[in-house]
Amino acid sequence: MLDEQFLQQSIALAKENVKTGGRPFGAVIVSNGKVVATGVNQMLERCDPTAHAELMALRQAGKALGRVRLEDCVVYASGQPCPMCLAAMRMAGIARIIYAYSNEEAEPFGLSTQAIAESLRVEPQQQIGLTFIHQRPKGESQPALYTFWQEQQHS
Repeated sequence: MLDEQFLQQSIALAKENVKTGGRPFGAVIVSNGKVVATGVNQMLERCDPTAHAELMALRQAGKALGRVRLEDCVVYASGQPCPMCLAAMRMAGIARIIYAYSNEEAEPFGLSTQAIAESLRVEPQQQIGLTFIHQRPKGESQPALYTFWQEQQHS
C-alpha cells in the first residue's frame, strides 16, 4: 500500500506543477519508508534541460542525506524516467524505481523519451545527428588530468 501512496504523491506533485505552468512530471524519493526528497520538472522555469523531476529530487536527497550513494532509496515517478534520469539514478545506486505512466502512454501527448532511449543504444560514434570525437590534448601520452587527480588524492 505504501508504494501506491508514494506513487500518488508523485502524481499530485506533477498535477500541481502543471497548474503553475510546468510539465506533468513529479518524483518522490523514499528512504526507510520516509520521504526524503521530492521534485517536479522545472525545465521551462529554469531554462535547464536537466531540471527533470527525478534529477531535482536526487539532488535534494543527496543534500538531505549528506551522501551521493542512495542504495537504500526508492524513486517514485509520475512518468517513465528518461535515459538521463535513469542513468543518474543508476549512478546513485538506486535499485528500485516505480513509475505511473509509460513512454507508450506519454507518446500521444508528445512526452515520450523512447526515441532518445533507442538512439542511446547505438555507440555514440554511430548515432545520427551527433559528432562524437575523442581528442586528447597535444603532447599527452596519458590522461594528465586523471593522473593529476589521482596524485592529489594520495597527497
